[in-house]
Amino acid sequence: MPIYNINDNKLTQIKKVNFKNERELQRLTENNLEELFNLKFIESEFQVDNLRIDTLAYSEETNSFVIIEYKNTKNFSVIDQGYSYLALLLNNKAEFVLKYNQVLNENAGKEDFDFSQTRVMFIAPSYTTYQLKSVEFSDIPFELWKVSKFSNNTVLFNQINNSQAVASISQISTGDKKQSITKEIKKYSEEDLFENKDSIELYTTLKERILTEFEDIEIVITKLYAVFKVNKKIIASVTPLSKSLKMHVNAKRLDDYKNLCKDVSNIGHWGVGDYELKLQSEKDFDYFLELFSQSYEEKL
Repeated sequence: MPIYNINDNKLTQIKKVNFKNERELQRLTENNLEELFNLKFIESEFQVDNLRIDTLAYSEETNSFVIIEYKNTKNFSVIDQGYSYLALLLNNKAEFVLKYNQVLNENAGKEDFDFSQTRVMFIAPSYTTYQLKSVEFSDIPFELWKVSKFSNNTVLFNQINNSQAVASISQISTGDKKQSITKEIKKYSEEDLFENKDSIELYTTLKERILTEFEDIEIVITKLYAVFKVNKKIIASVTPLSKSLKMHVNAKRLDDYKNLCKDVSNIGHWGVGDYELKLQSEKDFDYFLELFSQSYEEKL
């Protein structure tokens, strides 16, 4: 449906316009990586073993690298190119870690990264039906983002969601190289996170309340915890325990008037946020949601 601009009660249609080239799209994305995707920029045109990565980024949420590829044409294979990039990273971990240390002035080793949560993002103005169908798996580590530029100097980044997919990429024959990558790279689900944990029912009830009471919530599942986000910014994270949930509220300031939160800002911990509290039952939800709301409002 067309979008219109309102001027003196008159409507003028806002039309789509083309990017000049892939480089224009790349510069726009790289200059706004944190705003768009909550990622840290590492390197543009990063080259290893005769392959060049358009943008190398890093995700603090998953402690892993993110590879971004831009396309202004439709004649490319998402699967083949995506797996080639993953193979490049897994076979050259030291080079990626070295570049991370050089850019961010860190001294990390390979063991400090979770390579199993590496993902590849494709960003393009459009995709073919074949490309869309090729990533319809529940556990494939690729994301397709459609970007639209408009005549009123605005832009829209929209992830093409395959959350309804139930098939696993491991169920089909993908070749020796792809099978070896699939064993090391894993896209985690709620079932993986809560495996053998009785707290899954408590989490499910909490999730339903959050999604009911707050708008535009995005849930991201990592290897060790789940995060609730709005505007790509983390509100809180939940780490499953055997029968309870360990919550971390990610806020600059928090009015914890019941003094139930533990300050973990100077303590190493799984999860995102400096305020930690435990939820034992649904009776704990109301107060936690008050804290959640403070962080939510901060991120709007």
